[in-house]
Amino acid sequence: MSRAATSAGAGPLPGRAAPAPPRRRPVSAATAAVAVVVVAAHVLAWRGTEFSPVALLQGWRGMADFLEQALPPDLSAGVLLTGSRAALVTLAIGLLGTTLSVPSALVLALLAARTTTPNRWAYQAARSVLSFLRAVPDVVFALVFVTAVGLGPFAGVLALIFHNTGVMGKLWAEAMEEIDLGPRDALRVSGASGTQVAAHAVLPSVVPQFVGLLLYRFDVNVRSSLVLGLVGAGGIGFLVNQSIKLFRFGEMVTHLMLVMVLVVAVDQLSAHVRRRIGA
Repeated sequence: MSRAATSAGAGPLPGRAAPAPPRRRPVSAATAAVAVVVVAAHVLAWRGTEFSPVALLQGWRGMADFLEQALPPDLSAGVLLTGSRAALVTLAIGLLGTTLSVPSALVLALLAARTTTPNRWAYQAARSVLSFLRAVPDVVFALVFVTAVGLGPFAGVLALIFHNTGVMGKLWAEAMEEIDLGPRDALRVSGASGTQVAAHAVLPSVVPQFVGLLLYRFDVNVRSSLVLGLVGAGGIGFLVNQSIKLFRFGEMVTHLMLVMVLVVAVDQLSAHVRRRIGA
């Protein structure tokens, strides 16, 4: 290596001034306006929600009394048996709510993806249906179905079917819009119908993503089943709500422990299946 190259790599040559540091660009008016809007939104949210760390600190006695009544948890055989049965019902609600929504979610996803639906009106209609099902919380669906079919896990399953159709259909449609369009275009040029294009070009390329998203939604739906039980849709959430109303906080903690075991088991199972699929 030459001395000139060495000198150039080591720094500025003697007698030459070091290059001036880059100037900072002034903050633009748009950036400043966005920062002001964000800060103002947080201030309004703070006031609107009456957020008060002081009130939280002042309520330590109430939290201490609650923990004193809740601990240790009630681990009697009757409570554990009842809670375990209800946990299995919660798992069944999440399972059926996920799997029974697959046909409707798949149909709407095919209609809501530009790769499989060239018709603009069908595309917009499917997107609107998915947006509605996704916008209505599963708890609201559960309240509606509780009034229709009565208290119990059936209402929870129906609520998850409707809400999960909207969420999963949207995720699947986006996955189909990100595929390589080469095989699809080749089938279209050869005269294949829309059904044949979807069955032989689009769906085979997104099966791993579909299965991964389905397992993710199953995990989420099992957790949602707990909340649905609080509004009368059955499962262990119903027992948690009942324990709170009867001031049996020891039983409540036991039920929550069973929920934690159930959620961890489902999460580990889903992760294992996703790893096997990705392998």
